[in-house]
Order: sequence, then C-alpha cells, then structure tokens
Amino acid sequence: MKMTRTYAIVETGGKQYKVAPGQKVDVDRLAVAEGEDIELSKVLLIADGKDTVVGNPTIDGAKVVATCLGEGKGDKVIVFKYKPKVRYRRKKGHRQFYARLEIKEIIKPGEEAAPKKTTKKKVATGGKS
Repeated sequence: MKMTRTYAIVETGGKQYKVAPGQKVDVDRLAVAEGEDIELSKVLLIADGKDTVVGNPTIDGAKVVATCLGEGKGDKVIVFKYKPKVRYRRKKGHRQFYARLEIKEIIKPGEEAAPKKTTKKKVATGGKS
C-alpha cells in the first residue's frame, strides 16, 4: 500500500516552498514573534494523493498554518570584486536572516481549521500555612 502525504506549494518572500504538515522550513525573515502562529494565504497548489487543487494563480480560501520557531542567520556569502592591473579589490560578506517555521496544517478551501487544543494549568490552592 502506497502512503500518500498531503503537501502544498506556498509563496512567501517572493519564493515558493513545498511544505507538508510537521515539516520545518526556513523562509525569509517575517515580522512574527517566536511561538506565534502565522497563516500563509498565498497557496499555489494542494495535493493529497486523491485530488490536486491548482490555483490560478492562488487558491482562494486555502491557507497554511505555521508556528514560528525563531529567527536565525544563513551561511556567509563572500562578495569579492576584483579588477586586474589597477589594484582594485573589495571583499564584503553577507549573512541573510531567516525565520524557521513549523507547518501545523494545510487548510483546503471550504474547510475550517482544527480547533486549538487548550491546556488547563493547575492552580495552586491555598493550604494550611
């Protein structure tokens, strides 16, 4: 029996990413705090083995819910400019910021998001002192 897994292609920061629930992906830096949820609404394609929905250019009503796990920096890229015979040399480094997202769920058009699980915190009751 062949296992099928739901995946989507989303666009963020001018780039496209193939994502699946539970996957961690590094995207360009977003204005999201660590631990906060974000909805990516530019969904270009959703496939789950049985059927595939392709947007024109995006799928209306579809979204991908993700949690921000924090920010980081990418590998250093060295930019070296050089002109022969004229003693022209410039060396510059660059590290791109990124945000790490964990994909929670893929919501198809017409579906609703799964209800959030709330955990009750135990409250200390006043005892004898």
